[in-house]
Amino acid sequence: MSNGVVDQKPEMKPAANGNAVVAATHRLRLNPNTDHKPDNYEDLKLDFSHFLFSSLERYLPPSLIKESRERKVEYMRQIFLRYSPQGERNRFQRHKEYRQKIISNYQPLHRELYNMHPTNFFVPSFLKAISENKEEGFRKIITEPSPGILTFELLQPRFCEMLLAEVDNFEKWVRETKFRIMRPNTMNKYGAVLDDFGLESMLDKLMDDFIQPISRVFFPEVGGSTLDSHHGFVVEYGFDRDVDLGFHVDDSEVTLNVCVGKQFTGGELFFRGVRCEKHVNTGTQSEEVLDYSHVPGRAVVHRGRHRHGARATTSGHRLNLLLWCRSSVFRELKKYQKEFPEFCGECQRLKKERQRQSLSAIKVAILKKPEETPS
Repeated sequence: MSNGVVDQKPEMKPAANGNAVVAATHRLRLNPNTDHKPDNYEDLKLDFSHFLFSSLERYLPPSLIKESRERKVEYMRQIFLRYSPQGERNRFQRHKEYRQKIISNYQPLHRELYNMHPTNFFVPSFLKAISENKEEGFRKIITEPSPGILTFELLQPRFCEMLLAEVDNFEKWVRETKFRIMRPNTMNKYGAVLDDFGLESMLDKLMDDFIQPISRVFFPEVGGSTLDSHHGFVVEYGFDRDVDLGFHVDDSEVTLNVCVGKQFTGGELFFRGVRCEKHVNTGTQSEEVLDYSHVPGRAVVHRGRHRHGARATTSGHRLNLLLWCRSSVFRELKKYQKEFPEFCGECQRLKKERQRQSLSAIKVAILKKPEETPS
């Protein structure tokens, strides 16, 4: 390593026909160039997500970062090929084709939703805090009813109305065409993946420009400053939809959850503390218990590992927008750690218990030590 650049040792990789190919040495920065604005690769035909290329570009060595997109793509592609299994690439390609089939046939109802319009989407108080980009400004608009659970006013009523209408329009198209869509996750039978029908770019800007400034301040220990991909979707609750949602953690580093309507009762979120994978099923401490009632337009932001669920929606119809924000850098670093006292409540408790036992042992040893007698 030199000047913050990590050497990747060259290795021989077999070609598809079994013959060896000449390997090249690839070098990446140890830390990202945060001042550099990556290129947009969305218009290129790639065998990996264009978001991955934009994210990795900040780690390119200085000699390459100003090269053409094509040169950078080939360089980064070789790195991805080295670490990405063929099966994963095949799944990505199939999903890309599935998404393209939807976008080619579905006619949006509100096209202004598909591009970021901050003044039309967000309330003024939120925009002011984002423009100032200081912790003091964020704390003025944020309420933290329990550690690590942030709530604040976010969406304009007009945005909520348009999103509700857009989702209704998409579901109508699905019914009329009998198109089989993928649901948001394994726990929700209703709802839709917004990325799949054209809202991916808008949601990526939402994560980069409006959620990451907050997560960088409040959740740095779980990759809050290195978010580089997302899963955006809506979930629906009501008598003829999902009724509740079981106790779980999200597949995200940071989660944005915003109620967009409609009229409903019930559906409270219940939170029960942050846990790493090893301790996800451990008990809850009294100070970790929180119930939160949804308010249309008001956001809840929390760590993905914050255990939670949703109580039954007892009447009406509730629709929520969720953005699971992920950090590939944090996920890679996590592989080399066994304990996570920075965010896991149980790891913190066990660490304090070990410290307490160690201090007790020292005290016992001191008390048992025979007093020195004067000669």
